[in-house]
Amino acid sequence: MNADTTGTQRAPHAVVVGGGITGLAAAHRLLAAGLRVTLLESGGRFGGKLLAGEIAGAPVDLGAESLLARRPEAVALAEAAGLGDRLQAPATTTASVWSRGGLVPMPKGHVMGVPGDPAALAGLLPEEALRRVAGDLDLPPTEIGDDTAIGAYVAARMGHEVVDRLVEPLLGGVYAGDAYRISMKAAVPALFEAARRHPTLTAAVHAVQAAGAAVPDDAAGAATGLGGSVFAGISGGVGTLPGAVADTVRAAGGTLLTGAPATALLREGAGWRVVTPERVLDADAVVLAVPAPAAAGLLGGHAPRAAALLDTIEYASMALVTLAFRRAGLPALPGSGFLVPPVDGHTIKASTFSSQKWRWVGEAAPDLFVLRTSVGRHGEEAHLHRDDEDLVAASLKDLGAATGLAARPVATTVTRWNGGLPQYPVGHLDRVARLRAALAGLPGLALAGAAYDGVGIPACVASAHRAADAVAGEILATSKSTHPGAGHSS
Repeated sequence: MNADTTGTQRAPHAVVVGGGITGLAAAHRLLAAGLRVTLLESGGRFGGKLLAGEIAGAPVDLGAESLLARRPEAVALAEAAGLGDRLQAPATTTASVWSRGGLVPMPKGHVMGVPGDPAALAGLLPEEALRRVAGDLDLPPTEIGDDTAIGAYVAARMGHEVVDRLVEPLLGGVYAGDAYRISMKAAVPALFEAARRHPTLTAAVHAVQAAGAAVPDDAAGAATGLGGSVFAGISGGVGTLPGAVADTVRAAGGTLLTGAPATALLREGAGWRVVTPERVLDADAVVLAVPAPAAAGLLGGHAPRAAALLDTIEYASMALVTLAFRRAGLPALPGSGFLVPPVDGHTIKASTFSSQKWRWVGEAAPDLFVLRTSVGRHGEEAHLHRDDEDLVAASLKDLGAATGLAARPVATTVTRWNGGLPQYPVGHLDRVARLRAALAGLPGLALAGAAYDGVGIPACVASAHRAADAVAGEILATSKSTHPGAGHSS
């Protein structure tokens, strides 16, 4: 611990670089461990891909809109930030797939699109494809190895149709990526482990379902309800979570700075020096909660191997098109929205009927109907070069074809997330392990964020906790050995 001018021992100082939900969660955790904390955010706001906004006076999320409630981390953070009474289950648990020109109810009994019963896919797949899915039971076991692409593995056992029509829009939609490249081990670990133990993929799906690890049937964006719910939102928007956490961090004594990019990271004795355009901060520990390219730039001089590995992480860009309509004259729109198989060649990849999915949207603007579409995936960045009006027009065209919607919106907004979603190809977890090994010789330093252990909000919070606990444990142990009996006064 450092001593101030009066000789009083001060708590160790941690600097968190990055003010998205990961960085905020890390700051919150470090303060709870007894450290002093300064958080640096390069932009003008906190929250990263969590962004609350409004359209035609209706509150909406312009970024991530739900969190996985079956994992405890994000729910616990929301409760700690005083939002427990605003956690809300979606109002509907039904969704559809827009396939071959029609909306088909989302099949039940699958794990991220991998079915346990071919009969559940009736209406989505033709008879020949259903027979191919059922043929999995007659195939010999497949050697799965250390990792495999989930799309390729499922296609080899059940056929390409089930991948293209269900796995791809579901799992590929989560990552804005290609299911034929996505690591099964990283993205669906429960199914990966079950597939290594069971002779057929069907048996593996049943094993995952029996263990309660299956993804719900309403994974297009709906949930079952808190208290056993799978997903949850926050009244007013998930985008309000960062601000609430930031307020909690400030109240606990943390310092939060915007417009403060970290331009250099220097080793200073047993600690670190973080340089920004306006200040230089000495730190006992540093958590880098920024995208992989930014982390690579800061680490190049200290851990070139780690920086090189970070530079291999690819990102997908996407846009969200939010539209508000007058309710009068709208066609009946089913459930919470629909997914779109990329194989059909449409522009949009999914649509969420926000006014039906979230009670708080409908209650705040009862005369409006708010929905949003998503555009863009890894390797499809050309769509994002189109201007806002073109993306709105393309969304309206696809919405009309899928649902019969012909009304003109009263308001629109396009939110672009360039480089927003890291990709998890085959070998991703091995790369992360090698990355962490390359940083093992740098005490008091840790990485956190969506690029490593999961892209969802709870996974990001868990990553923040892992990083914060690691650096706090290191420096507090060092402080105790240097100053036995010293307290954690801040």
